[in-house]
Amino acid sequence: MRQLCLLAFMLALLVVGLGAYTRLTDAGLGCPDWPGCYGFHYIPSSADDHSLAAERFPDAPLEVAKARNEMVHRYAAGTLGLLILAMALLSLKPAYRAQRVPAWLLLLLVSGQAILGMLTVTLNLLPLVVMGHLLGGFTILSLLFLLYCRTGPTPARVGVAGLAPWYLAGLGALVIQIALGGWTAANYAAMACLELPVCQGDWLAQWQWSAFHPHGVAADNYQYGVLSQAERISIHAAHRLWAVLTTILLLTLAWQLRRRPGLQGWALALLLGVLLQVSLGVANVLLHLPLAVAVAHNGGAAGLLLILVGIGERGWRTRTCPTGHDRWRSQQHQDDKGDIPREAI
Repeated sequence: MRQLCLLAFMLALLVVGLGAYTRLTDAGLGCPDWPGCYGFHYIPSSADDHSLAAERFPDAPLEVAKARNEMVHRYAAGTLGLLILAMALLSLKPAYRAQRVPAWLLLLLVSGQAILGMLTVTLNLLPLVVMGHLLGGFTILSLLFLLYCRTGPTPARVGVAGLAPWYLAGLGALVIQIALGGWTAANYAAMACLELPVCQGDWLAQWQWSAFHPHGVAADNYQYGVLSQAERISIHAAHRLWAVLTTILLLTLAWQLRRRPGLQGWALALLLGVLLQVSLGVANVLLHLPLAVAVAHNGGAAGLLLILVGIGERGWRTRTCPTGHDRWRSQQHQDDKGDIPREAI
């Protein structure tokens, strides 16, 4: 189970990266149908395939590069689904009963993620669906990492007293920031502001709350965005402003962690992750969203989330699971009371 979980986690990292790459190369509709591509279950490449594709979808000309990006992402996601199915089936064995609930929860989530992937295509990149698909991928990645940690040995105790408020505040802010990033990408607002620290002059005077309406604007196709420039500026500015708050909360959490025995390594990882993510965000604006930097920015958000999941799992397990010394003391106490024969121990 632990080996399967590690393999699925590594593949999930790849799927998240491929999803960002597909979105940033405008390949979300590289295949106008689902789960195939122009009626094929492979990447159409021959002249005959091109002719059939033109007949089947005359309003969606085939672009091989975009179709390849989309199908590679689907192949990887499908393989991940099969791995999670194997984990769920393995959990039916009595030896893996402790992992049964999370394994089947993961299977349910990956099934929902497949439905969102279908809706992403059939609803022509509806922003709410695109953002939900992104959050679903991050959720599966986090749960796989959590399950991998839970199948490992019990860690030594760490000091977590008084840490919960800072942790929950940082985690909540990061989740909202990731959602705002997904909304920014889904509405093609990443390039709405091309300067720092301001945003196209008096951005506050251009603020439009309609930019955050969950239903978006009625349209047949949401590719390349349908919102006004003022609405895109509002989305981009909100992403920046919340990034400031998230950065402050995460740096404060890192400062709290550095004083806790056993959590100094996590504090350093969190500090470096925040600094890297802020640098990538600034680079996206100054360099006008280069593909490599934009994909790395998506990966940096996933990395920060995994760091917080690791911190939370470490603190929770050491509070709820007794250490080897505690188990020995409990056993000795039962022995002294005569509950367990000394010979049995």
